[in-house]
Formats: sequence, C-alpha cells, structure tokens
Amino acid sequence: MLELGLAIVYTLFIWWFTTGLVLFLDGLPPRTFRWSMAGASTLLLGSVLGLVLSSAEATVAGAYIAFTCAILVWGWLEMAYFTGLLTGPRKMPCPPGCSLWTRFRLAIGTSLYHELAIIVTGSAWLVLSSGSSNRVGAWTFLILWGMRWSTKLNVFLGVRNLNEDWLPKHLRFMKTYFGHRPMNLLFPISVTVATVIAVMLVGSAQGAAGGFERVAFCLLATLMVLAILEHWFLVVPLPSEALWSWGMQSRKSQAQSGINRGPGGAGSETGARRGRHRRLGKADPATAPV
Repeated sequence: MLELGLAIVYTLFIWWFTTGLVLFLDGLPPRTFRWSMAGASTLLLGSVLGLVLSSAEATVAGAYIAFTCAILVWGWLEMAYFTGLLTGPRKMPCPPGCSLWTRFRLAIGTSLYHELAIIVTGSAWLVLSSGSSNRVGAWTFLILWGMRWSTKLNVFLGVRNLNEDWLPKHLRFMKTYFGHRPMNLLFPISVTVATVIAVMLVGSAQGAAGGFERVAFCLLATLMVLAILEHWFLVVPLPSEALWSWGMQSRKSQAQSGINRGPGGAGSETGARRGRHRRLGKADPATAPV
C-alpha cells in the first residue's frame, strides 16, 4: 500500500507543480521567453535520453523515470505553445457570426503547428518504444494527448469555466474561438469514457503481480483521474485557479506593471511630460496660469 500511496502523492505533486510552473513562466514578460525555452529545451534533451534509457528498465525506478520524462516532454510542448514559439499560421480573432464548422476550421489554424508537433512526438515514441519492457512514458504521453484533445473540444463547444486568464496576452485572441455555456453534449461522453479507462487502470494496479506493474499502473491511473478532475473544473462553479495562485502571480505583476506604465501613468512618457510641465510651471512664474 505504501508503494501505491507514494505513486499517488508523486503524481499529484508533479501535476500541480509543473502546471503552476508553466503558468508562471508564460506569464512573465516576453523578453524572458527565450531563457525559459532554453532551460526547458535542456530538460527536453535530458528527458528524451531518460525515456530511451528507461525503456529497457522494467523496474519501479524505471517507471518513475519514464513517467517523469514524459511529463517534462509534454511540458516543453505546452511552453512552446504558450510562449508563442509553436502555435499556428492564424494569429487573429475569430470573425463574428461564423458557423460552428467555420469556427472549428479557423480554430485549428491557431494551433496547427503545435498539434502537428504533438502528433509527430507521440507517434514517434509509440513506434520507438514498441516491444520495449517499459512503455510507461509512451502511455503517459498518450493519456496527456488524448485528454488534452478532449479538453480543447469541450472548451470549443462551450463550458462554464474557460480560464481565459490563463492565456498570455499574446494569445488572448484565442478566447474568441471558445464557446460559453454550462455544459455541452460531448462533456458527459468525455468524462464517462475517461472514467472507464481510469477504473481499468486502477484494477490493473490492484491486480498487478510485480512492483513495476503496480507502480506503473498506479501512476497512469492517478494521472487519468486528475485529467478527469480537470474536466470537471470546466463545468463546476469552483475556484480551481486557487490551486495555482502562485503560478498566476507573474500575470498579476504584469497587469500591475501595465497599469503603472499606462497612458498618463507614473511610468509612461505622457506622465513624464506632464510631470516636467508641472515642475517647469512651478519654477518659472511666467509660464504659470494667472
């Protein structure tokens, strides 16, 4: 039981921490993005190496390494998207009055390159890991990929909580492609299918004979349960963003900085000119109003 408990706690932590870290880094000023991506790319290289080496290690440690490396590879893809490095050819809002299918076609254009990168990465790893004794990394990536697509489709069709504040300023135009309604018809199907898969993974973890299989299935099952929880966050009126309030601090700082530098603000050029004029008016009585 301790073995399974540790796997659950570890998955909870890495899910919470990596999500908050991506939110924090993508909320920083754009001039920092190249340094964030440089650090993330270094981790990417190490993660790819870790996936390759762990694919032949059917051990508890191998399961943790493969799982962590897959999460980090996924994190690089998400950072590349939110920093604007890997999005799509369309970078403008959705025209008003579009039909559902037109909006869908245009929405694909906003993230086409990112989706292609995910497809290539996932497909390549599924093929390369075929026949290996440890495929935890491949299955982890597949869960993230599938549940992300489910989330995107549900957001497109319409949900209560769109989390628009999570989008960096340069991607705010994408909210024009989102639907807004309490729930859509796809949502119960998405949650039901994901729940069935989660139950199967839990059953596999409980019935596994060896430590590697138990930990591997437990890591995957916990990740699937968390993905289902994220789906419920889309429709339940709960302040889920409070979980990552620390990751949103960079956005709040940026917003406050923008206010201070706004038109006529203390840090703006207009404000500076006004300040100089006031000082000149006090220094030279001839320029002061009668």
